[in-house]
Amino acid sequence: MSGSDAALETAHLASERRQMVESQLQRRGIRDQRVLEAMLQIPRHLFVPEEYKSQAYGDHPIPIGENQTISQPFIIAVSIQALALSGSESVLEVGTGSGYQAALLAVLAHAVYSVERFATLARRAEKILAGLDLNNVRVIVGDGSHGLREFAPFDAILVSAAAPSVPPSLLEQLSDIGRMVIPVGPPHAQELQLVRKQNGNPVFEVL
Repeated sequence: MSGSDAALETAHLASERRQMVESQLQRRGIRDQRVLEAMLQIPRHLFVPEEYKSQAYGDHPIPIGENQTISQPFIIAVSIQALALSGSESVLEVGTGSGYQAALLAVLAHAVYSVERFATLARRAEKILAGLDLNNVRVIVGDGSHGLREFAPFDAILVSAAAPSVPPSLLEQLSDIGRMVIPVGPPHAQELQLVRKQNGNPVFEVL
């Protein structure tokens, strides 16, 4: 690809990214300006396999290997907006996947610890994140349902994979003023829940 072709492709992808933010996010109620700016900044197309690059900014999930997907942009925006990040937080992400969500969290928070059970996905995400100079993200291979006690408590926890209920270990590692977003329930009836603590007890809200 020539330099001029590369520049045209970059401009086209940037235009698609703006369109994604305007039509898929702003028009559907995403109001957190920091979240919108992060999703304008982070090049989502870098996080999808080459054969899906043309679909990177579409309003749907995209396969990334290991029977996993990069989630629909709107769901990611809803989830991150609910965390109400100000920039000073320590965040746990359960399910690195492509690394796209971790990249957004890195822009929006102080430190991000992301756990991925598939080493192939974890290593690929690490490489992309390093290429973007997002040095406040640490990717760890393991079972994210156990959390990361050595780095707890967390001001925010974002879980990508659905669970039958909120894992007690994650609730224990959430700070007393923290927020957790997690999809809960069976595949055919999942709810995206916001979990907070009130006097040490969990309070649940459906997003």
